Amino acid sequence: MNIALAKHLSSLLLFGTNGIVASRIALSSYEIVFMRCLLGSLLLGAIVLAARKPLSLLKERRASLFITASGIAMGASWMFLYEAFTQIGVSFATLTYYCGPVILVALSPILFGEKLTRLKLAALGMVAAGAALLNGPLAGGGSLWGLFCGVMSALSYVAMVAFNKKARGISGMENTLLQLVTALATVSAFLLWKQGLSLDVAAGDWPYILILGLLNTGYACWLYFSTIGKLPVQTVAVCGYVEPLSAVLFSVILLGETMSAWQALGAMLIFSGAILSQMPRSKN
Repeated sequence: MNIALAKHLSSLLLFGTNGIVASRIALSSYEIVFMRCLLGSLLLGAIVLAARKPLSLLKERRASLFITASGIAMGASWMFLYEAFTQIGVSFATLTYYCGPVILVALSPILFGEKLTRLKLAALGMVAAGAALLNGPLAGGGSLWGLFCGVMSALSYVAMVAFNKKARGISGMENTLLQLVTALATVSAFLLWKQGLSLDVAAGDWPYILILGLLNTGYACWLYFSTIGKLPVQTVAVCGYVEPLSAVLFSVILLGETMSAWQALGAMLIFSGAILSQMPRSKN
């Protein structure tokens, strides 16, 4: 496992704790997304200013436009996903959202010219089946609007990764900062239209907000976006299933929730598919 892959997996594990941390915050889903983007942007902005290095994003205008588009897609994806949570439930929404990596891999030969091998297809099939088992059977009912939000969150994920992969010349901290600032602007515009930007935050919520914004968003997004351009798109898509897997495992360990036999089988399929996707291409 190389350094880029290790950092990428670390970011996904941090993302996997978002649900546990967010459950301690008494704010609406849109307000939580807003706070995540705001604190993450402030952290990375302070680091970039402290470094006092020339900003490549001022020179690489084409790459900046791609990252801006990726940030808009990320903000939209988070908002659609959290709205789907409230409309059709976490399991159905999560399963719908993680159709995004499947769509991304299917489009990778067209978007990035990457070869779609049988091994990658087999690995993708395993993790997709594992994600379905991990989230359990779909709950009946739910609104058509909620299903629409789930599908849009998946399509927004595809746009986010695709635009970011096109942004050559800007990487690491600058890439993540521009991504988060753009996502913040997108979420802020939505909140301003929906309810205004006034938030009533309880004192007891601040420790969890800081963890979610600074560690799980600022630092984790830097790990994620600084490595996404160094890995094949199929690897990014397949490893993306580590996030829902870790979310379930953390809920079992930290919250005492039970894992069914089907969920355990899904976890095994996801791990096996992730390992299979990283195997060498040689016949051996």
